[in-house]
Amino acid sequence: MQSVGTPLMWGVFAAIVVSALALDLFVFHREAHEIRTREAGIWVLVWVALAAVFAGWIWIEAGHHAGLEFVTGYIIEYALSVDNIFVFIVIFRYFGTPPHLRHRVLFWGIVGAVLLRGIFVLAGVALIAKFHWVIYVFGAFLLWTGIGLLRTSEMEMDPGKNPVLLFLRRHLRITTSHEDQSFLTRVGGKLFATPLLVVLLVIEATDVVFAVDSIPAIFGVTEDYFIVFTSNIFAVLGLRAMYFLLHGLMGRFAYLHYGLGLVLAFIGGKMLLAHWFEVPVQWSLAVVAGLLGGSVVLSWLFGPKEATSGVAPEVGDGRQSDGGESVSKTTGAPPAS
Repeated sequence: MQSVGTPLMWGVFAAIVVSALALDLFVFHREAHEIRTREAGIWVLVWVALAAVFAGWIWIEAGHHAGLEFVTGYIIEYALSVDNIFVFIVIFRYFGTPPHLRHRVLFWGIVGAVLLRGIFVLAGVALIAKFHWVIYVFGAFLLWTGIGLLRTSEMEMDPGKNPVLLFLRRHLRITTSHEDQSFLTRVGGKLFATPLLVVLLVIEATDVVFAVDSIPAIFGVTEDYFIVFTSNIFAVLGLRAMYFLLHGLMGRFAYLHYGLGLVLAFIGGKMLLAHWFEVPVQWSLAVVAGLLGGSVVLSWLFGPKEATSGVAPEVGDGRQSDGGESVSKTTGAPPAS
């Protein structure tokens, strides 16, 4: 498969990612602390600015078509990543993770997501290169997923039923309290996992599930593996800051999943019809931006006015205080009985 990515472009991308993550962890967030809205907003702008500069460089080096593909893919991936924020909120509340430790969990979660999504992208590229008909399988899956989102008024998840968590509880010794920033600790000479490690592994497993949707979606925009990978990773890198910026406002995005459903359905239909009708990338960008922007505007104008996430109260023992009640990702509130 052809790619616009030259060795220089790959090197610059790798340098940006590694440098930004190193500065984030070892300079700006060396000491664990609660991330406030202002700090989160600054980091959101930093990550978006880096993505914009990189998109501009692709535009200059590889042409406007490649630049538009990157921007479209980035917007799709960033929007789909909002679902992760709903899940992060529920998982952190379920485990009672202290606010000042959440950045550490999300940082290493993002590092793991970069590696896992790299594997997913390589697998997708290899499949499409060998069996191009797989693109139609991806399209059908996205169309089915998008229609499913449109038919569902709320998306629920219960961390207590997560198979990774159930496995860890059966096979690991886990402490009942957080040990500062440690993922592992020794008690009586024996090695124990802390709740922080459990939270990290549950978040990583959740990202794998979300990648099943997001990776095929970007192949609907371009099959260039450089653009697929870089746009995906830039979106993932900005997710952590977006969580801290929006975690108290997720209840105000009540209709966003309808916009996401329409985007997935559009991309899926586009992939299925690609052999007979090619949608110009600028049209795809306009449709995606319009659907997502419209769903956000409708949510703020006509959705619930509460500014809180509304999820279950925090508990410190890794168990829900309400007997395992699931939580809605759309509204952040427990579903009606």
